[in-house]
Amino acid sequence: MQMRPQIQLQAVIKALSEVVLPAIDLANTLAIEQGKLSIGLLALLAQQLPVQFAFDRDELARLIATSEQLAREARGGTDTQSALAALHDATAAAGQSLEAARASPAELEAGIRALRRATGELVSAVHRDGDAGSCGAVQATVLAMSKQQLLRERSMLLMQGWEPDPKSVPPLVDLLAR
Repeated sequence: MQMRPQIQLQAVIKALSEVVLPAIDLANTLAIEQGKLSIGLLALLAQQLPVQFAFDRDELARLIATSEQLAREARGGTDTQSALAALHDATAAAGQSLEAARASPAELEAGIRALRRATGELVSAVHRDGDAGSCGAVQATVLAMSKQQLLRERSMLLMQGWEPDPKSVPPLVDLLAR
């Protein structure tokens, strides 16, 4: 069970390339062609996935700059003024989104890894030399967080079919909205 899309894509590409494609009858040229196209598309996705967020941030920044330039240049009647007001509102909202998106996915993942490591070190230290009350409280906190995280991970991987009762796992969008 792997959650990181980059690893999932590489596993699928390898399975298709090394197991599925060689098993297709050579006379079935359409199936071979579609298999190769599918592998190619997955390889493209694997290449684009790490830069998609930066690509989107770059486009948004350039669109903001363009809209600001357009706002300085556009003059006209009521339709133009109405469109300028809408452009101003959209630019302001986009600017807030861009500001909020300063951290890259790689930075978020690094933060997750660093906090997991530091949390584990603290738990170990508290259990080595922490007082009894602290040990119990730390354990309860970590178990509560782990329970919530596990539920989200199970929901994220629900389509893989591992859950004995899939209906008991809430949809990921609902869990993330909480």
